[in-house]
Amino acid sequence: MHLLGPWLLLLLEYLAFSDSNKWKVEHPSTFYAWEGACIWIPCRYQIPRGSALLDNLTVYHNYEYNKNISDFNGTILYNSTKTWESPSQQGRVRFLGDQRNNCTLSIHSLLVGDSGQLGLRMMTKDDKWMEAVNLSISKSPFPPQIQLPSELRESQKVTATCLLNFTCFGYDIKLQWSLEGAPFPPAPTIISSSHTIKTVLTQSQLAFEPEWSHHGKNLTCQVWHSAKVLSEGTVQLDVKHPPKGVTTVIQSSTRIREGDSVTLSCRYNSSNPTVTRYEWSPQGLWNEPSHGVLRIRKVAWDTPPISCAACNQWCSSAPPVNLDVQYAPKDVKVLQISPELEIHAGNRVQLQCNFSKSHPKEVHFSWKKNGSLLEEKGRELNFDSISPEDAGNYKCLVNNSIGQSASKAWRLQVLYAPRRLWVSITPGDRVMEGRKAALTCESDANPPVSQYAWFDWNNQDLQYMGQTLRLEPVKVEHSGSYWCKGVNRLGEGKSPPSTLTVYYSPETIGRRTTMGIGLCLAILILAIWGVKLQQNWKRTRSQQGLQENSSGQSFFVRNKKVRRTPLSEGPHSLGCYNPMVEDGISYAALRFPETDTPRAGDAGTSETQGPLPNNEDVVTYSVVQKRVGDYENVTPDFPEDEGIHYSELVQFGAGERPRAQEDVEYVTLKH
Repeated sequence: MHLLGPWLLLLLEYLAFSDSNKWKVEHPSTFYAWEGACIWIPCRYQIPRGSALLDNLTVYHNYEYNKNISDFNGTILYNSTKTWESPSQQGRVRFLGDQRNNCTLSIHSLLVGDSGQLGLRMMTKDDKWMEAVNLSISKSPFPPQIQLPSELRESQKVTATCLLNFTCFGYDIKLQWSLEGAPFPPAPTIISSSHTIKTVLTQSQLAFEPEWSHHGKNLTCQVWHSAKVLSEGTVQLDVKHPPKGVTTVIQSSTRIREGDSVTLSCRYNSSNPTVTRYEWSPQGLWNEPSHGVLRIRKVAWDTPPISCAACNQWCSSAPPVNLDVQYAPKDVKVLQISPELEIHAGNRVQLQCNFSKSHPKEVHFSWKKNGSLLEEKGRELNFDSISPEDAGNYKCLVNNSIGQSASKAWRLQVLYAPRRLWVSITPGDRVMEGRKAALTCESDANPPVSQYAWFDWNNQDLQYMGQTLRLEPVKVEHSGSYWCKGVNRLGEGKSPPSTLTVYYSPETIGRRTTMGIGLCLAILILAIWGVKLQQNWKRTRSQQGLQENSSGQSFFVRNKKVRRTPLSEGPHSLGCYNPMVEDGISYAALRFPETDTPRAGDAGTSETQGPLPNNEDVVTYSVVQKRVGDYENVTPDFPEDEGIHYSELVQFGAGERPRAQEDVEYVTLKH
């Protein structure tokens, strides 16, 4: 219950002040010292409100929480004033911090009664906090602790640490090492002190290599102050040492060549304890057939130096032995000396045959290209002006008295602009319409062509940049020549034109044949129709020519029914047959007045002998009737016969033109 008291008080403090859990105070949990010495307490704090300042710090010894007054009671070792006095003006307990984040304290002239718990009561205007610090004060100085590795081995460097959980400014102490009462080692050791918020200690580290003769001896660390030993700590050394004088012996009197068999043995002079096993280094490369003897059946050219170790609890290794194996040249490879980067066509190129090791070192060189031996025998292979044909796989061969070694194939790449472009057509240069055609731009370039361009027979850019131009479906209109252009970062090249021929499919041929036959029939019909029209036109022109040749005078045809002359007056009549209009008009009769006697002439003429009377209408009646036979004079039987139409012929000539009467209409010719 006594142990829970401080924690219970802290819990009550937390409940009383809800914001106190935001305080952050860092320092070592426990401090150790002895009577008469001092303690340095490094401390750092953080106020919940970053801008707040520490107003008061009170240091209690063995404090308790008083519920009646809701505060802490205890022996006050330090209480800050408003002026925050400097450490030189303070008493045995000194505050070395500040009002923002440093709460470091020092306590001088320690007493055994100072052991216990210190309470750091920190307050601001709006907040307060209690921090606990443990003190452990002994009557006399306590001994230091000596830390050693778990095992000590002869000639293996180790570090021994003398550690004292104490440090205080103004109370100087020293740590000194000794071995069996004698200072050890002769050189002084490095002493360091730590007084951080994590640890407070003084330590000395001793680095040494134990010898087998150190086994069983005492190693001591002493604490000195004012030329006086305050305390000391001692440990006994337990040094494990391997066998002594271990050597590796090669049991062979001749030179060792790659692939030979080799025998080695492991020997030693002394060992404590007795040797129980042997180890060979490097491990895992061979098996140990017998105790202390190593047999290598086929030694490798790169066999490393071999060492054996004679072991008891620990092992002692012998100096490594080099087998000095002779071998053919190794790591043969081809190097590009110039140019350093890319090789372009026309550059000067130098290759070099290189190897890492050869034993013996005297070597000879030779070269191969694509498996064929070249005439060059030197270490370098030179090209004054390299061409794409020089590209290929090159090997160099190096041989000595042991054997010959060849490099891996080294690919010589020559970069050049596109060349030898041509267009390949799939499935062929003759394709039926409606199917698929692919035109591929083949090229020889390094690096490969990065961009293509396609052109037709009119050198028109087809705006396509792929390597393969696909025509799906292909049409007859696609027939023609195509060529392509290839571009890489070194230049460009053009292909010659390739011709694609697209022929009609059977379906298209059938459709076009049908259309041709129909077109021919249409043309034939139109031709026949034209011939008929031409014949009709010629007949019409012939009839008009007969009328024009009859009199040479113009006349109009009128229909005037009211002025029809009775048949009884006995007019003269003249019949006319016109063979050019046989299909339209078969018969015509012209009747003339009695006062005039017409001159014999062609049908349809109006010429008379003698002048026509003035101021009188000269009326000529005609009867038009469709007949099949020859012409004849016709006298109409009925005035209003449906098939007979009368007309008035008015002659125009010299004299006044008779005025037309209002009841005259133009004639209608009907057949």
